[in-house]
Amino acid sequence: MKNGKLERIKAFIIRLGTRLRHSFQKSTKAKPEVSSKKPKLSFEIPQFIAYGLIGNKTAWVLPLFKDLDVRLHKSGLKVNFKAYVSLTIFATALICAVTLALIPSLLFLVFNLPLLPAVLFGVGGSLFAFAFSTLGFYVYPIYRADTLKRELEDELPFTTGYMAILTSAGVSPEKMFYSLSDLSVPLAVTAEAKDIIRDVNLFGSDIISALEETANRTPSQRFRETIEGLITTIHSGGNLAAYLREKSKEYMKLKRINLKKYSDTLSMLSEVYVTLLLTGPLFLVIMLVVMSMLGGGGFGINSTDLMLELLTYVGIPLGAIAFLVVLDTVSPKW
Repeated sequence: MKNGKLERIKAFIIRLGTRLRHSFQKSTKAKPEVSSKKPKLSFEIPQFIAYGLIGNKTAWVLPLFKDLDVRLHKSGLKVNFKAYVSLTIFATALICAVTLALIPSLLFLVFNLPLLPAVLFGVGGSLFAFAFSTLGFYVYPIYRADTLKRELEDELPFTTGYMAILTSAGVSPEKMFYSLSDLSVPLAVTAEAKDIIRDVNLFGSDIISALEETANRTPSQRFRETIEGLITTIHSGGNLAAYLREKSKEYMKLKRINLKKYSDTLSMLSEVYVTLLLTGPLFLVIMLVVMSMLGGGGFGINSTDLMLELLTYVGIPLGAIAFLVVLDTVSPKW
């Protein structure tokens, strides 16, 4: 009897422990199940929307943008050629439609201009919007490719030095690019290294093929020469560390020369800035104020008050923005 009671107690304790364990496992799995049921938004990127709407109707336009495919690859933009052309057409059409509706409405309702001239101004404004929008989408990959080129070349002395240190420690080329892709402070070369690691790990390419693909894609001539020299050294079984050290010294000398040229360019730009955006506007403001005081302000659209407002609120800000763009273009990142 005592043995039977002991067995029943043991069985009850075992069943209780099993139920408690199952209930604990269910409670720990509850959160991931809830998070996995969150709805995922589709068409989050504008080019997806544009390609879904008009992607099949852009075949006749693609030859007009035939040079854009290569520039997209060199710019580092992860956008398909057809999707980018679809986005260009869709955004341009939308901007033109908004301009065509907005300008006549403002001129007719706010400025009391007759309907026909207002519509003509709207058509002219939409044509300007079409030209500027198309030109902007066409030039943007070129600007991105040039920015990426300058960033890669500015970083090359430090990138090749870092690679030389890794190869001197016996790190293989695959591990070297993996280290570059996992930097705590991302650089321009980080994206290139991630593409190389992606080609090797995901697409099954060998390191030579991945490097050749990167050399064909990069917009920087110096970075291409470095990658091609790296491929040649790997093929021939040469000393990678010695090759990268020599490249680092060579690019450091070129960087010193470029910094000297940048210093001369910056002094010239400072003189241009003082002349065009400080002394010039001040001279024009004084001249317009004197003309207004002497009674020369009744020239209709060329009135001194209007010219003064255009200079203050349009001319000087646009000139400052243009100067900042030029300064950003010529400035080294490092």
